[in-house]
Amino acid sequence: MTARRHRANPAPTPPTYGVTVTTPDAGALDVPTPDAVAERLASTGYLTDPDLATVVFLALRLQRPVLLEGEPGTGKTALAEALAQSFGLPLVRLQCYEGIDATQALYDWDFPRQILHLRALEAAGAVRGEQSVADAEKSLYDERFLLARPVLAALQQSPAVLLVDEVDRADDEFEAFLLEVLSTYQVSIPELGTVAAATPPLVVLTSNRTRELHDALKRRCLYHWIDHPGLEREVAIVRSRAPEVSETLARQVVGVVQGLRDDALSLEKPPGVAETLDWARALQQLGATELDLEVGARTLGALVKYREDGEKVRHALDQVLRS
Repeated sequence: MTARRHRANPAPTPPTYGVTVTTPDAGALDVPTPDAVAERLASTGYLTDPDLATVVFLALRLQRPVLLEGEPGTGKTALAEALAQSFGLPLVRLQCYEGIDATQALYDWDFPRQILHLRALEAAGAVRGEQSVADAEKSLYDERFLLARPVLAALQQSPAVLLVDEVDRADDEFEAFLLEVLSTYQVSIPELGTVAAATPPLVVLTSNRTRELHDALKRRCLYHWIDHPGLEREVAIVRSRAPEVSETLARQVVGVVQGLRDDALSLEKPPGVAETLDWARALQQLGATELDLEVGARTLGALVKYREDGEKVRHALDQVLRS
């Protein structure tokens, strides 16, 4: 963990805050080219295109967050997981939701432990006189009672990968908070001081675009839209992430899924790469080496999540396999 503490009035030998301060590994996120980024990600089974590899490379070099938008199931969250795995860094995830505020993202105090601590002091007779009361109150806000939430944890553990997932589900106030943190990579705790990351974390924000994000947050980030992959790359993804699936079955599954993403079908939720992988694995678990109508129809629960979509897909599957 590599965070450092700054106090307004530093003592000659200031205590460290929250973590053991070590010299950050400056080369942990050092890669020479976008191709090297793509190779690292491929080693985890995440196959990227040159454009996305370039965005990640620039984010590492410029120390800027990455904002990924795209349809659900296109690999936005998986990219953050692959980055953490490929660079050997901790992954800290902040799942956004309606009503989330800074407290859920930053820190909280362990109230039950504080009460127990106070009772222990009282039992030991340590709370007597004004000075003792003041010392007892101060001790309640010691670092041991601090509960680090994802943003603070990422700053403490940096270098790390901070995933801010589905940021479009949060409100405007939370966006403003994120913008402030991502501009300075530090947070202030009134009772303890300011915590700043010795090495800024690699921040990945994802959005399913259920609403538009504000321009100020977008300007702070490097933006990339992740679309569904083409046929050959999706086949390669299936073969990489699910090597137990035969080449023939992988191509048949991907061919069907690519056709289901056609706007003409008007599915409630077109299948993403995640669903492609789930379906291919489900078919393989049933012993299928090739896709046929019966086993395909029985495993549609791995591919589509709406009853209406199931009927449309079953009909389309019948047509595709008969043709």
